[in-house]
Amino acid sequence: TEAGFGADIGMEKFFNIKCRTSGLQPNVVVLVATIRALKMHGGGPNVTAGKPLSKEYTEENLKLVADGCCNLQKQIQIAQLFGIPVVVAVNVFKTDTKAEIDLACQIAKQSGAYDAVPCNHWTIGGRGSLQLAEAVRQAAEQKSSFDYLYDLKMPIVEKIRTIAQKVYGAEDVELSPQAQSKVDLYISQGFGELPICMAKTHLSLSHQPECKGVPTGFILPIRDVRASIGAGFIYPLVGTMSTMPGLPTRSCFYDIDIDSDTEQISGLF
Repeated sequence: TEAGFGADIGMEKFFNIKCRTSGLQPNVVVLVATIRALKMHGGGPNVTAGKPLSKEYTEENLKLVADGCCNLQKQIQIAQLFGIPVVVAVNVFKTDTKAEIDLACQIAKQSGAYDAVPCNHWTIGGRGSLQLAEAVRQAAEQKSSFDYLYDLKMPIVEKIRTIAQKVYGAEDVELSPQAQSKVDLYISQGFGELPICMAKTHLSLSHQPECKGVPTGFILPIRDVRASIGAGFIYPLVGTMSTMPGLPTRSCFYDIDIDSDTEQISGLF
């Protein structure tokens, strides 16, 4: 199962919610990293969609890679909280140098990853992932002790605090009066033992997208707490995070068409 947006977001939810509900027992975590992302976490300039990349991302810069590996180390540690071996897959771009790739793999292994390998599938197809496949096979054969991060019987606020402190690295959480009243309501309605699905930015371990690397000492603000009873979880809204709009009852594709003569598409907007 692909669990996107880092070990702090997708993986944590997959383990604590999906695995708990389905009974799945994962054997290995594949943590995907890129040199570009590591450089950004190491202090590289912001990347803006549509604008050319800064030279820091297209030229060799071992210091930025080394500094940014603090985030990779933290993601490895998060995965290890669940007792599962970790394989780091470095997704290679054409601008990455061998020295940068080797450095990232070396630091990953020193940080507790079972293995760390470069992946060249974008360049040469499936052959470029054979080393990763072998690393995953070997890691999956290792003894593991998968466990959840929290007990469902813990109070809702304590489950939120556990995720904030152990996964994000927060010092504590702070619930708004609205959030606390919602927690009290759900408990009174008998939903206090549901798992937690945090709605938080994926751009940082904290609630502030601009804070790269491994932020520490921050207080995680919980603006609101909502419940998806049918889906089976409580979801706190962290900071200014908003939720995705729901899908319409009538799909938009019904209104999309193409003129066979002019090849003009209508109904997209």
